[in-house]
Amino acid sequence: MLKLYAHGSPNPHKVSIALEELELPYETRIVDIPSGEQFSAEFIQLNPNSKVPVLVDKETGHTLYESNAILLYLAEKTGRLFPTNPEQRWKGLQLLFFQAASIGPMFGQRAHFSLFAPEKPSYAVERYQKEGNRLTNVLESLLMEREYFLNDYSIVDIAHFGWLWCSTHQGFSIQSYPNLSAWFDRIATRPAVQRGVTIPLPLPDFTPFQTANHHS
Repeated sequence: MLKLYAHGSPNPHKVSIALEELELPYETRIVDIPSGEQFSAEFIQLNPNSKVPVLVDKETGHTLYESNAILLYLAEKTGRLFPTNPEQRWKGLQLLFFQAASIGPMFGQRAHFSLFAPEKPSYAVERYQKEGNRLTNVLESLLMEREYFLNDYSIVDIAHFGWLWCSTHQGFSIQSYPNLSAWFDRIATRPAVQRGVTIPLPLPDFTPFQTANHHS
């Protein structure tokens, strides 16, 4: 049995989507992020960086953190959703690192300074808006004449979808990016994805932040 420690946010949703796609039996444990439960001694034993998600594989005794590492673990555990062909495998690994190093952090900073920061310094807002737009253009180019980032649907799509799902709900539109928009709609219609983005909790309502940002 697998146990997923998570909350309603993009990185945990990557893992819940993968678990649903792979039809693996698992249980969830909601980590109360608003109250700071992730900083408890019990949780730090699972992840010294105090972040969700964490996956515990009771069968093997493995405890894993970092969402893309968990995705890769699940793909290798099942032999699904990631290529074995060396060329495609290396391309997939590069794209997983790209998502973890660029898409997640930069989209997160864009949302923080544009929506959530009590004060919104113009330099930071402009910097992360520009970088978010640049990275979105990179995604658009990677999907040129392609249905998925690799030859077939994979954990690379799941990794990127988690953050695109969140950023679009935060009001960062991708409608002017036809390749990315078509890819997003394609992924969003998958039943496992539709379930995964609600487990263990859906994303919060970002409307108050968008409204406050609009009037600031």
